[in-house]
Amino acid sequence: MLKAKDIMTTDVTTVKPSTTVEELANLLIKHKISGVPVVNDSGDLVGIVTENDLISQSKRLHIPTVMRLFDAYMLLERPDKIEHEIKKMAATTVDEICTKKIITVTEDTPVEEIATIMSEKKVHLIPVVDGKKICGIIGKMDLIKGITKIG
Repeated sequence: MLKAKDIMTTDVTTVKPSTTVEELANLLIKHKISGVPVVNDSGDLVGIVTENDLISQSKRLHIPTVMRLFDAYMLLERPDKIEHEIKKMAATTVDEICTKKIITVTEDTPVEEIATIMSEKKVHLIPVVDGKKICGIIGKMDLIKGITKIG
């Protein structure tokens, strides 16, 4: 049975939370990758940032729907969600746009479980960790290569 350690990329490019959005974009283009783990000064995993985070920074701001009921006006969406969108659009550093709720696996996680996670959670990049330290990373292409080894 194939495991994460059999298919992961071990030469992992990482960024710091203080990395600028522009530096991130240049890094993704230069290395032809879709995202990178975010690590603190101790090398601990603190987030992940992908090309989707960069793309969402450039999207149009969704103006919330307002409903009038009698003499009161009510937002049909949560104000904190709107505030989060505005902050992300105005971001200048990776820390402001990265995902901090990270889905990770260990080196012994079976490939079938990784495929299930990617499919059900709609994630395309999964760090492989030992505690808080990164051992590798698995992208969609790593998974596809692993699956073709099975057959």
